[in-house]
Amino acid sequence: MQIAGLDKTSAVDFPGRIAAVVFTPGCNFDCWYCHNRHLLAPGEQPVRHDSQDVLDFLAMRVGLLDGVVVTGGEPTLQNDLGEFLAAVQALGLATKLDTNGTRPWIVRDLVDRGLLDFVAMDIKAPFSGYDEITMTDVDRTAIEESIDLLMTSGVDYEFRTTYAPPLTAADIAQIAMRIRGAKQYALQQYRMPGHGVDLFGIVPAPEPRPPQDVYEAAEIARRFVPNTLTRGLPTMDVQPDVVDGVHVSDGKRSRPGVIPSTPDTQTADSEMKVRYLA
Repeated sequence: MQIAGLDKTSAVDFPGRIAAVVFTPGCNFDCWYCHNRHLLAPGEQPVRHDSQDVLDFLAMRVGLLDGVVVTGGEPTLQNDLGEFLAAVQALGLATKLDTNGTRPWIVRDLVDRGLLDFVAMDIKAPFSGYDEITMTDVDRTAIEESIDLLMTSGVDYEFRTTYAPPLTAADIAQIAMRIRGAKQYALQQYRMPGHGVDLFGIVPAPEPRPPQDVYEAAEIARRFVPNTLTRGLPTMDVQPDVVDGVHVSDGKRSRPGVIPSTPDTQTADSEMKVRYLA
């Protein structure tokens, strides 16, 4: 399997587990706000690591790690993804797949083979807005099939959406209605891309919404998916009997509108960076 990067240790990418994060090159989306654009086109990012070398590294970390996340890019584009996941499980490590849901037959095969312990699927937009966000001609039927597959597979999972412009609270409501009753939905704060331009590539990228707007969109989503979390937002923990309108963020009770005065208001899970093996 092609591997373009490795995050050796992460406490935020695999719920409840300490994991290594493996990055695969190539993606069939072209989301303008993507922070891993160097992974999108295989020709632009040389393969940095032999998969066996990565497996050997993981074998040395058994006992320190609980699992491995395979992300990208879009990992389901890799022909031997299943073989890599099987090798990870043979080490006694749990497996998590991050996917955009465009190749449900691949995910179904991995589920049927018992190779996945957790799946995180990005839902980029309501179906009417997918092409605009991803800058591609999306097969919406495949996205629908992936959603239904995860909700009935028995594998642990979450859906997640980056609340990027031009999405609205009404769009988040549409997504939440489609996944009504899902185990978990994560609404993630958008961060300005490093390239600093919008989807047309010619004007400055829009600023993130105020945290309050994201909290309010999450409250709407909770009407359909009670276990809706927010990520990438500043929070202040409070006692539940002190503040009205308590919100949930990354599993903590948090008070919207009270923002710590720190130069970096992003949580750790929104600051994941690709780090390469020496």
